[in-house]
Amino acid sequence: MWKMITTVALVLALITLALLSSAQGAATNASTVWLPAVTRARSISNPVHQGVATYYYATGGGACSFEASPSDLLVAAMNVAEYGTAAYCGAYVHVTGPRGEVTVRIVDLCPGCQAGHLDLSEEAFSQIADLAQGRVSIEWQVVSPVLAGPIAYHFYAGSNQWWTAVQIRNHRNPIAKLEYRKADGQWVSVPRTSYNYFVQTNPGMGPGPYTFRVTDSYGNVLTDSGVPHVDGGTVNGSSQFPPGP
Repeated sequence: MWKMITTVALVLALITLALLSSAQGAATNASTVWLPAVTRARSISNPVHQGVATYYYATGGGACSFEASPSDLLVAAMNVAEYGTAAYCGAYVHVTGPRGEVTVRIVDLCPGCQAGHLDLSEEAFSQIADLAQGRVSIEWQVVSPVLAGPIAYHFYAGSNQWWTAVQIRNHRNPIAKLEYRKADGQWVSVPRTSYNYFVQTNPGMGPGPYTFRVTDSYGNVLTDSGVPHVDGGTVNGSSQFPPGP
């Protein structure tokens, strides 16, 4: 009798051990199966620039056609070699100098500046060097700060259905392209001017409301529909760009 009980117990123990081993193997296999796949994003260049900084008495206005910003004078003018067709207007760059660092918004053009040169506001320059130095070596790179609210569409004063001029504001990344959608569904890329407006002529975009598609320099795309035309006014979009690399 005891021999039979012992034999049964041994069999049950072996079965239990087999089941535990199987369960452990299944758990191992499950954890392997459910590990998330890693997809590497396309590498996007965001170089660190070497250059120099000077300073000027900035107001926040300038070649990029933004209004003066007396409450925020951490701004800068981009050198003529890299300004392009307003490519950096409204973008943010982080500047490191001999005594500190600062993040500035590009609002103007420095016609006499060579590649790598940033002309900072007095307020910004004082955070990276002594004003008495006047000109210092720096490193700078485009950054994507956290901003309050979505991007915005600002219409040039005098803009209309035949000559439609739109500027993108409050964007955390540099803007590469603006498109609008025609009534037939076709997307039209709008040319950018050196004064930082996207201008559609012959004909314009029509009376609105518009559907806009905005692409940043990293390839991120935002689309907004039902944007009304407000002469000289600003209309908020629905979202903001994700951070860059």
